[in-house]
Amino acid sequence: MSQSFWRHAERNPGALALVTPDGRTVTAGELLTESNRIVHGLRALGLSKGDCFATVLPNGLEMLALELAALQAGFYVTPVNHHLTGPEIAYIASDCEAKALVTHERFAPAVTAAADEIGFPAGGRFAIGSIPGFRPYSDLVQGRPGALPDDRTAGSVMHYTSGTTGRPKGVRRAIPPLDPDVVATLYGGFLGLFGIKPESDNVHLCGSPLYHTAVLMFTTCSLHAGHAVVVMDRWTPEETLRLIEKHRVTTSHMVPTQFHRLLALPDAVRTRHDLSSLRHVVHAAAPCPPEIKRRMIEWWGPVIYEYYAATEGGGTLVTPQEWIERPGTVGRAWTSSEVRILDDAGNACAPGQIGTVYMKLGLASFEYHKDKAKTEGSRREGFFTVGDVGYLDDAGYLFLCDRKADMIISGGVNIYPAEVEAVLLTHPAVADVAVFGIPDEDWGEQVKAVIEPAPGVTAGPALAGEILAFCLERTAKYKAPRSIDFIDAMPRDPNGKLYKRKLRDPYWKGRERSI
Repeated sequence: MSQSFWRHAERNPGALALVTPDGRTVTAGELLTESNRIVHGLRALGLSKGDCFATVLPNGLEMLALELAALQAGFYVTPVNHHLTGPEIAYIASDCEAKALVTHERFAPAVTAAADEIGFPAGGRFAIGSIPGFRPYSDLVQGRPGALPDDRTAGSVMHYTSGTTGRPKGVRRAIPPLDPDVVATLYGGFLGLFGIKPESDNVHLCGSPLYHTAVLMFTTCSLHAGHAVVVMDRWTPEETLRLIEKHRVTTSHMVPTQFHRLLALPDAVRTRHDLSSLRHVVHAAAPCPPEIKRRMIEWWGPVIYEYYAATEGGGTLVTPQEWIERPGTVGRAWTSSEVRILDDAGNACAPGQIGTVYMKLGLASFEYHKDKAKTEGSRREGFFTVGDVGYLDDAGYLFLCDRKADMIISGGVNIYPAEVEAVLLTHPAVADVAVFGIPDEDWGEQVKAVIEPAPGVTAGPALAGEILAFCLERTAKYKAPRSIDFIDAMPRDPNGKLYKRKLRDPYWKGRERSI
């Protein structure tokens, strides 16, 4: 039997598909109709197979309906992080060659600035709510047929992932010439890696932003598997517990920062809610301190699963039972995946020997959009790497020792210092700058900037405040430094190479900094 959302909705139109952040219930039939109408609306706009549209949206019905539309009509959809600034959104919308842009009035200033900067056609701008210069979202769907569109074909999501040198890159996969129901069935099978069964009483809680690759993947796979999905717009720990109890949530995808916040709740709050429905709580995206994970397993039981993957692909998986036996591992390769550890010369490393982690996901492949050199540079013999280092033990379990060069992971979000440094270097008072992560009990890491002032500039709190304000005007808040320190001269070698570790290590003294 096909395990696609569209076929499930046809078989069970009255089944619960979605609980929106405001508590509204949406049936599978209603979500299917909305998705179908979007396809007809986008086609009327002129989009055809292989074309892309972009979204800047909060979690909700529209984001999921738009993605389901793309996946059955041969379109690419690029979900854009709604925390980005106007110039950052403009770059992605232009680079992905979006033919339509759908947003929410909540993000009006940044999205309007982005659309105006690149001269985005007025006819392709749509807004939920009211934004001057944008058409109402209803124009896209109102009066459109609610039936499945003709000529259905698989589509794809093209997420953007930042690189350590410059602008983010779209991870683009070729659209397979397959029926979307066939592809959806394959994707729905992804949940089976974790023991999650289709067409069951499972209820998935989505508490993180849907523009994240894994969050959207798990939520979409849950819909394809016929599971109901409960969506949060703004995650809070106590509301999470309330929703788990109210909707008898069985699955969720989380990051370690959320575990940390949940464990910080008073005992009276933590024990107030019935969490016995939980079966599979999957986490990834950031390092999880072993003690935090142990405490979560003690509280929620052996339901905490972990995997290692990237937007580019994956990956490994560890069950709670395996992790208890091998604390710190991120597991063994998926049945459809392979993992290799290679040294700098490209030779295979022996068990226990640290090297660069390379992965291969079956026959799946990708390219960095418009960046052939980056695509080819990440690969060896069909395997790709995102720059993480680690080792395999004798049984093939992967242990990660470090992460991509200099990358910061704060609250499960990847932050690339080069992008922030490029902004800071445009300030006239900055002669040189280094950005890196320092310990943060809540977020895992926070962004620190060390600045060498320009000649004649006096360092101090006033200058730090001025530079921080300057940065916040030009980059998303989560990327901006939380604090700035000053240095007389950066530690660089004669060729200009920065010894960033010399700056970073003092902040991590006595602390373990590992994946």
